[in-house]
Amino acid sequence: MKAILTALGGTVAAVAVCLCVAAPAHADDTTATVAHTADRVLTAQLARDHIPGAAVVVVAGGKQVYAKGYGVADTGRRTPVDPGHTSFYLGSVTKLFTATAVQQLVDAGKLDLDADVNSYLDFRIPDRYPGRPIRLRNLLTHTSGFEDEVLGLGTPTTVPPAKLGHWLATHQPRRVRPPGTLASYDNYGVVLAGYVVQRVSGESYQRYVRDHVLTPLGMRHTSLDNGRDLAPRYRSDGTIATGYRSDGTVATGGRRGPGTPAGPNVTAPPTDLGRYLIDQLKPGNPLLRRHFTQDPRLPGMGLVYEEHPRHGVRVISKDGDVPGYHDYLALLPDDDIGVYVAYNGDGVDGAADDDRRALVDRIVDALHPDRHPATPHRADDGDLSRYAGSYRTTRYNHDDLTKVTQLTSGVTVQATGTELTTTGLSTDAHHGEIRWIPLGHGLFAEQGGYARLAFRGDALFDSENPTMAYQRLAWYQAPMLHLETLVVAILVLLYAAVVWPVAALVQRREGILPTVARLAGWAGAVLPLVGVVLLGIFLSDGATVNEHVLQNDSATLHAAPVVFRLGTVFAGVLLVGAVLAWVRRWWRVPGRIGYTVVALAAVAFTAVAAVYNLTLS
Repeated sequence: MKAILTALGGTVAAVAVCLCVAAPAHADDTTATVAHTADRVLTAQLARDHIPGAAVVVVAGGKQVYAKGYGVADTGRRTPVDPGHTSFYLGSVTKLFTATAVQQLVDAGKLDLDADVNSYLDFRIPDRYPGRPIRLRNLLTHTSGFEDEVLGLGTPTTVPPAKLGHWLATHQPRRVRPPGTLASYDNYGVVLAGYVVQRVSGESYQRYVRDHVLTPLGMRHTSLDNGRDLAPRYRSDGTIATGYRSDGTVATGGRRGPGTPAGPNVTAPPTDLGRYLIDQLKPGNPLLRRHFTQDPRLPGMGLVYEEHPRHGVRVISKDGDVPGYHDYLALLPDDDIGVYVAYNGDGVDGAADDDRRALVDRIVDALHPDRHPATPHRADDGDLSRYAGSYRTTRYNHDDLTKVTQLTSGVTVQATGTELTTTGLSTDAHHGEIRWIPLGHGLFAEQGGYARLAFRGDALFDSENPTMAYQRLAWYQAPMLHLETLVVAILVLLYAAVVWPVAALVQRREGILPTVARLAGWAGAVLPLVGVVLLGIFLSDGATVNEHVLQNDSATLHAAPVVFRLGTVFAGVLLVGAVLAWVRRWWRVPGRIGYTVVALAAVAFTAVAAVYNLTLS
């Protein structure tokens, strides 16, 4: 086996030299294993998922040991991906630079992770929870308690991004939970941490990060402004890969915005990230230490970093996403190995999102072939029905129409004898149901897998995502109930929209008021349907949805709330008409019943639409 690995290492090294990629002349067994696994997995992923290009960098023992580009940076020009010269958008991997900058200032005695963030700002975060201020540590562990906000987070290429401080002061999300209690992925909070760096250092965020984080590590090709801030020799030395949507078209928006500390605008070639990996693997890195966990039995958070252990192997990582680009930075501290991979395509059905972590999983498996999921030991946990119910993620916006995503993204927990069954947690569309074995005290193990669930009070925690929690809903808040109500209402309104015009032609002598009531009722039936069609048009092109949401530039998305608001007015008219129909005995009894049913359907539709903010622009 050793001879085979050594031969593979020699082959990989030779290929790397031919490609002018940095790699050691004599790769050891570990390097060969990682290189061979990365090469095999990435080649298969690009072919299977129709991703144009990718690049991977591996560091070990304080140096880069493998780097290779795959596929093309641009499908038109067929430019090969070069890991040292082809830049990719980093997305949220940029948050690690922000955490590094904060930690530097903490080490210098200029910042305190447990200080009230208001003490560093020139505007004020409202004191919604007296005695429980948002601390700097909360901003870097996604526990600030801000609601999620993505609508309009990006900036079109034709519009200059707003100034950091002004944007933060005028775009404060609502505080929806006490800080430090539950995790909810939080872009605004990390941008706020970047602004604290700017305020305390006396330098712009970009200048501080360039001078104190990037330049000392030799990351000369990393840009914090879409490539425009690089020295001319570095700008001309490489290219930014073109990002592609899931349908193969070019992603044109969603990469720029005012919130640079959280991800927009930042590009880098993978070998620059290799230099960052080497620095992050130095012993005693406080960013890697656990700073928050929702349950001590589950993985938690470092500063921005997430814990994703696999079969007992410690893996600390951060992913990044902007339309057309996906990347992943992973550290294996106990193996002294770091891996960075970047893709310039979403892949079929968004496959790149899962592919990046799958690559690191395969590398861990190859390095530790003797490690396997531990066999869980079933324990009695009493009546499991106390865990059953509908749960909603903490990561959603309470105040804009993106809340509608919660209609189809809830988690359902059912007690089935001595086990739990969940739907809505799996990312695999073909295996949506997961069975869980009780381990006692509210902890459950995935049957046939290695994931864990934990319950505390009315909250559910999933080991696969330490940046999010799920909160139990009352029966009347259940998304499935709301979805079923919408379906029934839409069918009734569709019936009225089709049948009532015919009835009006047949019954021409109704009187003025009954005729007006029927016309108003018809409008009340049609308007919700028009709104649904507009939303359907917006969602039908799934490849561009993220871009339109980030830039808030969709005409259909702007029109739908206006239509729904008009529908609300006419639903009220329908309800009044139904009352008058019975009082004044308009039409025959079946006609009055039909009109009343349509009125109730319109009101029910309007109520659900209001709950999910569909009437808000």
